[in-house]
Amino acid sequence: MKAALERLGLGPCHHMFEILSNPKQVDRWLPTVAGGPVDWDRVLDGYSSAQDWPSSGFWPELAAAYPEAKVVLTVRDPRRWHTSFGNLLANGPAQMAADDLPEAARPVAEAMQRMRPLLDRHGRDLFGADWDPDAGVPDEDTAVAAFERYVETVRAGLPADRLLVFDVREGWDPLCSFLGVEAPDEPFPHLNDADALKEMFGRLMTEGHVAVPFPAAAPASDGEVPAAPA
Repeated sequence: MKAALERLGLGPCHHMFEILSNPKQVDRWLPTVAGGPVDWDRVLDGYSSAQDWPSSGFWPELAAAYPEAKVVLTVRDPRRWHTSFGNLLANGPAQMAADDLPEAARPVAEAMQRMRPLLDRHGRDLFGADWDPDAGVPDEDTAVAAFERYVETVRAGLPADRLLVFDVREGWDPLCSFLGVEAPDEPFPHLNDADALKEMFGRLMTEGHVAVPFPAAAPASDGEVPAAPA
């Protein structure tokens, strides 16, 4: 979705990868945990769209802050999502210990540890207040129920003309129609799959740098946030 939005001229698109690439961005996000007013223009400065945690965990706040923005709720087979999310929690950057990494990779590990309160909040919002982040993803049935509950919450929280429920397997047409842009004459991007993530985190832990999995961002079309996928 990040690559697709940027290909459509709605980038740069914020994604967790932005924080992995630039650990100093954590300082933008930590104030969101405090519960007070948030200057979203500062948090998302330089971006015209947003996708993935941490931004998608704040979809109600972003929808309110940018009332003209459209929202794309991406959906998939929830049981396959359970497997994918479990792998990410078990092997992703939040589990990296700075002492076990090359010197160049330590800022990323330290940044992700600083992000833990925010990411844990998103997890509890999704799975319930009793969820223990250290226990990993809940069992499949519990996680699927949470997935379906989340989808219904987003559906109920936004007017139909502002929301697209979208499976990337549908390709360009529904997304472009919803956003009012022309569909490119090329395949929909397929990036950041399980193998790519495994390779990326492996290189981070052995070589100390993050391999960029996305094409270069297209220039932002304006100063607003035109699409904030949930």
